[in-house]
Amino acid sequence: MTDDGYKAGSNLEKVLAAGKFAVTGECGPPKSADGSVIEKKAQMLKGYVDAVNITDNQTAVVRVSSMASGVQVQQNGVEAIMQMTCRDRNRLAMQADILGASVLGIKNVLCLTGDHMSFGNHPEAKGVHDLDAINLIKMYKDMRDEKKFQCGEEMPVAPALYIGCAENPFADPFEFRALRLQKKIAAGADFMQTQCIFNVPKFKEWMKEVRALGLHQEIKILAGITPLKGVGAAKYMKNFVPGIDVPQEIVDRMASVEKGPPAQAEGKKLAVEMIKELAEVEGVAGVHIMAVEWEEAVPEIVETAGLLPRPAVA
Repeated sequence: MTDDGYKAGSNLEKVLAAGKFAVTGECGPPKSADGSVIEKKAQMLKGYVDAVNITDNQTAVVRVSSMASGVQVQQNGVEAIMQMTCRDRNRLAMQADILGASVLGIKNVLCLTGDHMSFGNHPEAKGVHDLDAINLIKMYKDMRDEKKFQCGEEMPVAPALYIGCAENPFADPFEFRALRLQKKIAAGADFMQTQCIFNVPKFKEWMKEVRALGLHQEIKILAGITPLKGVGAAKYMKNFVPGIDVPQEIVDRMASVEKGPPAQAEGKKLAVEMIKELAEVEGVAGVHIMAVEWEEAVPEIVETAGLLPRPAVA
């Protein structure tokens, strides 16, 4: 709910407004026109999450659009959070897409800059970046609350939106990360999902900065959890993924178990431990579980963490 009492009416918004500990998941659309892929992922997550992120050409790789996949997961009983990146669209397209998404019943949007094209399968593509994530948030808030397009022109019917943003508590310079979140809140963000958390002590330090600014009272914070399949995933994220802080003790822990099912079990166990610890941090309103191409792990993690049944809210 926004300060003026506006409600988008999404399930995620209702869960968070009721003070319940929220759980969101993530689905990556397929790199083909195979509609069964997202359908199967939705069926795995149904009943275990309050809403699911639908990525928008994640890692700058061409996939089924987040709008189409968002509609598909909702047809399969899971509420969508449609990601929208600034990389691929100008402001006309981003406004048109959010109107279309609203018409199709999508009520949650996550505003992102987007991974650079060099990471993806079309490195020669030109990035658009007409707006950045903060200005995208502001544009959508004005469309929702003021019934105005970015140009100032009014519209008769506003899109119903619960507006989200992402934040990385571990990126440098660390001392400015909470201030960056403050800017996104000022622009109009209602909820926030963090980057994958492995360094829990450092995340707690960031949350101290967030609470010192009173930001935990202005936005709903969902802590990011990524279950590890094995030591290879831990090493890769530690050494090659910018902005992710994986302590060596996490790598050593994953290395101490056999590959395959034992390592996967350990990764799920670690995720559950972190969820329980993060749930005790003041200001954390829920968790965002990013099981990359491992959606089948989410039900066990959610159940073992004691997060079932998911709340039914009116």
